[in-house]
Amino acid sequence: MPETALLLQMLVMLMAIGAFAGVLAGLLGVGGGIVLVPAFFYAFQTLGYDGPQLMQVCLATSLATIVVTSVRSVLSHNKKGAVDWDILRGWALGIALGAVVGMLVAASLRSVTLQAIFGCLGVVIGLYMGFGRSAWRLGQEMPKGVKRAVLSPLMGFLSVLMGIGGGSFGVPLMSLFNTPIHRAVATAAGFGVIIAVPAVIGFLFVSIEGAPPFTIGAVNLVAFGVIVSMTLITAPYGVKLAHAMDPKPLKRVFAVFLTLVALNMLRKALGY
Repeated sequence: MPETALLLQMLVMLMAIGAFAGVLAGLLGVGGGIVLVPAFFYAFQTLGYDGPQLMQVCLATSLATIVVTSVRSVLSHNKKGAVDWDILRGWALGIALGAVVGMLVAASLRSVTLQAIFGCLGVVIGLYMGFGRSAWRLGQEMPKGVKRAVLSPLMGFLSVLMGIGGGSFGVPLMSLFNTPIHRAVATAAGFGVIIAVPAVIGFLFVSIEGAPPFTIGAVNLVAFGVIVSMTLITAPYGVKLAHAMDPKPLKRVFAVFLTLVALNMLRKALGY
């Protein structure tokens, strides 16, 4: 077991990360998972748990926290009438199916492969956040029919492979199809619930070699408890900030941070 001092350091770090992730979930619509997955990875590595399935623990634990954070976030947004329930209902089935497939694929991959996937997709998300323009459009309304049938499971699939909720892919997608940004952020919180619930249920039955203590399936209960306790406090403040200010300047700073984190994850996956 790791030394008590080291455990306390990790506890403090996770509390700070949880608070930060909660604010991000409400403010930027990127979801806390984009921060939690690399944070969990480095925390568990520091504690000496660096098995071939470590990334599965990070993904599953992140998604478990997203269940709670997203529910809290979508309820807070719904009080302001910002959630588009028509979009949620239309996209729910495809997203959930994609999430289940993503869980099955993630459970079969090694940590290094999942690190590479996270790194590549994280760079794409960071570049879009940094250089994307609110005026960009692919259409005047959200896709239906065949396009929706393709895009909805793809969103769920990629989100689970990264251990994130619906914001990182959902908000850009809805914005590109002419959904107002505050409505997109609010609705993406609902995407997070649809993605995380089936994926976490599946991850609870995955067997992990060399998992950290207090891990059920691939979900670490200690990290889950610490993060949830903080995000429950801070997510509503992120929602209030999202409705009270223009988050664009902060989003560009976060884009740089995310790109650097993703590149570092990719570097580790490539063995450098």
